[in-house]
Amino acid sequence: MARPPGPLLLPRLLLLLLLPFAAAGRPCGPSGLSRNVVLGRLGANITLTCGDEVPTNVSVWWQVEERGAAVPGGHGRRLGEGNVLLLRRLRYEDSGRYICSVGSRPLRSLRLLVEEPPETPRVSCYRRSHDKDVLCEWPQQTKPSPGTRAVLWVKRRFTAENATEQRCRYFSKARKFVCRVKVPPGTEDTKHLVVSTCVSNGASGLAGEDKIITLSGVLKPDPPLNVTVEALEKAPQWLRVNWSYPSSWDPRFYWLRFQVRYRPEPAPAFVEVDQVTTTWLDIRDAWRGTKHVVQVRAQDEFGHGAWSEWSQEAVGTPWTDPRDLTSEMGPFSSQFPTDDDNYEMTLPPELFWEDRADGAGGSVMEPSAHPMSSPYAFLVAGGSLLLGIALFVGIVVRYRQMWWTGRQWGTKPEGEGQHMLVPLGLPSPPLSDTPLLSCHTPTAPGTLHVTHVDCSSPRQ
Repeated sequence: MARPPGPLLLPRLLLLLLLPFAAAGRPCGPSGLSRNVVLGRLGANITLTCGDEVPTNVSVWWQVEERGAAVPGGHGRRLGEGNVLLLRRLRYEDSGRYICSVGSRPLRSLRLLVEEPPETPRVSCYRRSHDKDVLCEWPQQTKPSPGTRAVLWVKRRFTAENATEQRCRYFSKARKFVCRVKVPPGTEDTKHLVVSTCVSNGASGLAGEDKIITLSGVLKPDPPLNVTVEALEKAPQWLRVNWSYPSSWDPRFYWLRFQVRYRPEPAPAFVEVDQVTTTWLDIRDAWRGTKHVVQVRAQDEFGHGAWSEWSQEAVGTPWTDPRDLTSEMGPFSSQFPTDDDNYEMTLPPELFWEDRADGAGGSVMEPSAHPMSSPYAFLVAGGSLLLGIALFVGIVVRYRQMWWTGRQWGTKPEGEGQHMLVPLGLPSPPLSDTPLLSCHTPTAPGTLHVTHVDCSSPRQ
C-alpha cells in the first residue's frame, strides 16, 4: 500500500512547476567555436601548428590576413617560416586569420581569437520618471573583449509568456553596460518583473543573478538642476536656495519632494532639511560672513523608489552690511575668526609687503592669530578709571581740609578767641532815688582779654 505524500512534498512539487515560469533567463554559455578557431588569452603565448604531415624538404611560410582582404591569402603580412608559429604576449590586435602555405599553395587556415572571460554582471535598474523606460546597467572593472556580447531578458513574474530580449551596449567612458528595458504593455506599477542578464564571448559565458523589480520600486529621478544660493538683504544669517526640476521629470503629472543639505566651508558635516515640497528654501541659521556649500536631491512625492544623486555643489555667503566692511576691513584686511565666529583684528597692507631686492624694505611681520579688543572697550575702561581717580582725589582733599581746620581749633591757648559773656546792664532796682550805674570794660589795644569791669555813677 502506497504511503500518502508528506506535508512538505506538495509545496516542493508546486515550486518545481512554477520555477520555469518565474525565471526569465535563457541558457548562457560561450559562443560556439568552430574547429579552425583557436582561442588565446590576453598577454599569454600561443603556438600555431600548420599540419602533422608536412614534408621536411619544403619551406612553410606563415602570414596573417590583413583586414579587408577579399579572399584568404590574397593580402597578407609574412610572419615566419616553419611548421610551427609562436606568438608571444597576445594582444587584442593579434586576433585574425593565420595561413600557412608552401609557395603559393595554402595548407591550413586558422582563426585566432584573443579574448578574456567576461565579468559576472551585477545589475541595478532604475527609471527616471513614470513615463520613461527602465534602464538596467552594471559596471566593468576592465574593458571587455571586442567580441563580448551582453543580453537582457524581461518578463512578468509567474507567467508563461516568452521573455523579451534586449541587447545591451557598452559605454567605454562610463565603463559599464546599459540596457533599455521595454516594459510589456499593460504592466502595472506594482506588478513584479523578472530581469535576467547574460554576458558571453568566445572564452566564456556568465549569467547574472535574476532581479525582481517593480516599475514604482525602481524610480530614481535625475538630480535637480540650476541650484543657486542667494543672500537676503539685511539678513546676515539667511540664505535662499533655489533649484528646478530635472528635465526628465514632468511636474505637470507627478511631483517630487526634495532634501537639502548645507554646511559652512570650515565644517566637515552637513545639516539636512527633509520634506521640502517647493523649489526653494530659506536657510535661517547660516554663519555670518562665511561661505556655505549647498546640495539638493529629489524623490517621488509619495516616497516610491530611491533618492536621486546629489546635485552639483552651489556656494553662497550671507549678506554683510557694507558699512561694516568699510569700517572694519578697510582697503586691505587680514582677519582671523575667534571662538564666537566674529572676525576681528584688521592689519594694514604695509605689514605684508615683501623686502625689496636691496634689503631696504624691512622684515615681513606675520599677523598674530590672537584677537584684539575693540577700541570702545578701551574708551569705557579709561573713562571709568579717570572718574574713579577724580572721585578719590576729591575725597582726599575734603578730608585733609577738615582735618587741618580741626587741628587749628584744637591747638589755641585757653581763652584765646573766646569771649566772656558780660551783662549789658545790672538788674533794675526798685524805683527810687538811687542813681543808675554805668559800666564799661576797659581793654588794652590789640587784646580781647578782660581784666576788670569799671562801674561809676553819672555825675549829677
